[in-house]
Amino acid sequence: MNKIWAIARIALLEMSRRKDAYVVVLLAAVLTALAASANFFNDDQIVRYLREVCLALVWIGSLVLAVISTARQLPNEHSNKTIQPLLAKPITRAQVLLGKFFGCWLANGVALLILYALFLSMSSWKGGQISLLGCSQAFFLHWLLLAIVISGALLGSLVFTAPSSNAVIALITTGGLLFLAQHLNKIALKMDEPARSLFYGIYYVVPHLEWYDTRLLIIHNWPAIPFTAILIAIAYAVFYSAVFIVVANLIYSRKALN
Repeated sequence: MNKIWAIARIALLEMSRRKDAYVVVLLAAVLTALAASANFFNDDQIVRYLREVCLALVWIGSLVLAVISTARQLPNEHSNKTIQPLLAKPITRAQVLLGKFFGCWLANGVALLILYALFLSMSSWKGGQISLLGCSQAFFLHWLLLAIVISGALLGSLVFTAPSSNAVIALITTGGLLFLAQHLNKIALKMDEPARSLFYGIYYVVPHLEWYDTRLLIIHNWPAIPFTAILIAIAYAVFYSAVFIVVANLIYSRKALN
């Protein structure tokens, strides 16, 4: 476990030194400006609209940051020739993968926490009351979603040669899962066999990331999510993250070091 944490700490330090932090600062500035513009309106619907825009920026920024920061982890180790001495510690490839995963997940969690804290403070100041419990649940579920996305991007870095192509494919796949996966069963109903069974199979196999999208909970101050549902969401995220990491380890264990 100490070896995994050591690799995770290296990934954390690497991400803190790169320019990705500027993305978080830029998004924070945009969120602040949008929240401050609520001074010009007294309509509660306008305030809710501003919250929706701010949360959309949080989601877009966090997903882009998570995918880009993860997609380059292993390729950088190989291109810089640092993977050979790292594995000579000795550290297994599975430990490298787990360390990279936890490092990226924790670093992106910090960035996500900054964005949510800024959104919560500005929205409470300019736009009325927001449930602290609801916002905390939304943050936690969002962070769980990032675990699935990060593990998937880590797997993609072993399948696709260039970090850029991996990042683009991961972002397109994530967007498709968020907005289209929930409709696959409805599409299947309008199809004939064997296409119907195929779409139903895809519907039940792919991770449903939309289950972690709780923006409406914050925007409309809906009741908090039941604790049992949170536990199910945790198990769901752990399962798919583990599947992606196990598959990545199977590929990595057979991959030659260049």
